[in-house]
Amino acid sequence: SGKISGNGMFTQKCHRFFEERYGFKKALLTTSCTDALEMCALLADIKPGDEVIVPSYTFVSTALAFVRQGAKIVFADSRPDHPGIDEDKIEELITPKTKAIVPVHYAGIACDMDKIMKLAEKYSLLVIEDAAQAIESFHIGKNGTKKALGSIGHLAAFSFHETKNINSGEGGLLAINDNRFIQRAEIIWEKGTNRAEFFRGEVNKYGWVDIGSSFLPSEIIAAYLWAQLENLDEIQNRRIEIWKQYYHGLKDWAQNNNLQIPYIPSYSTNNGHMFYLVCQAEEQRNIIIEHLKNNSIHAVFHYQSLHRSKFYLHNSEEHTLPMADYYSNSLLRLPVFFELNKKDIKTIIDCLISISL
Repeated sequence: SGKISGNGMFTQKCHRFFEERYGFKKALLTTSCTDALEMCALLADIKPGDEVIVPSYTFVSTALAFVRQGAKIVFADSRPDHPGIDEDKIEELITPKTKAIVPVHYAGIACDMDKIMKLAEKYSLLVIEDAAQAIESFHIGKNGTKKALGSIGHLAAFSFHETKNINSGEGGLLAINDNRFIQRAEIIWEKGTNRAEFFRGEVNKYGWVDIGSSFLPSEIIAAYLWAQLENLDEIQNRRIEIWKQYYHGLKDWAQNNNLQIPYIPSYSTNNGHMFYLVCQAEEQRNIIIEHLKNNSIHAVFHYQSLHRSKFYLHNSEEHTLPMADYYSNSLLRLPVFFELNKKDIKTIIDCLISISL
């Protein structure tokens, strides 16, 4: 087409795809999930002194986007059966200053959105889904209704980083499910101008009308992402095959050694984003990592609890969140990527089973 700057043909194709497949009222590509979260913080009108509830066991961007607006982050603990936020611990964290809840769908597994949305309605809070890992995963409501993750809260953010199921190297998406935010989101996305309205012929000229930044990616990024979306079903089928091979090959060994493998609650589907082990302690995890490394298999741990981070401890008091700390010390991710074949996975499984724990 000759156009390589943002918001061209491929950007629009991606937008339509997400809106039609997942039911988002508006989708906007961004240069990263971090940018999408920062747009959420702007749209939520987060101000200094506002409180935002965020799980401690997550990537720094989940909290950082709101810290930049001056928010006080109130960290929530993880569930005993899953690294995601403990929905039953959220209400006790809500105060008159609370502005938003930011559930993270860890490993693409849904938080209990029925519980979270009920709390949000009770206390008039915004829900901003961090769906970075949750493309093509769904929440099943108590009434049996299946909704795409990212389509339930008021706003949501996705990641297309190279480590995600669908990727464009770096990239993200803002999903808007509340009509109140659509017009302003386009303005913030386009550097604080009403440029998008101008190109649709809705205004005669465009100008500076609000705050914003250059959040939209180039057409090259969008075209790369579109090629991934054209192959979404094949990619997803392969990742779920990998996940299932790990699950069936390791479940007995894990049970015999008191290791935890991924738990899929009844209200969630599985998008095959991640397969992990939760060890009994950090020492056991180190033994497994070293054994895999000696066999040329790369496996890594995941997040450091944000409430333990140097930045947070310099700015607030220390809290005790035992489950978040437990996952920080004990969780180990196994390789999951499209090119991984059945023989490779069997090799990894056999290597794990051979470890003396």
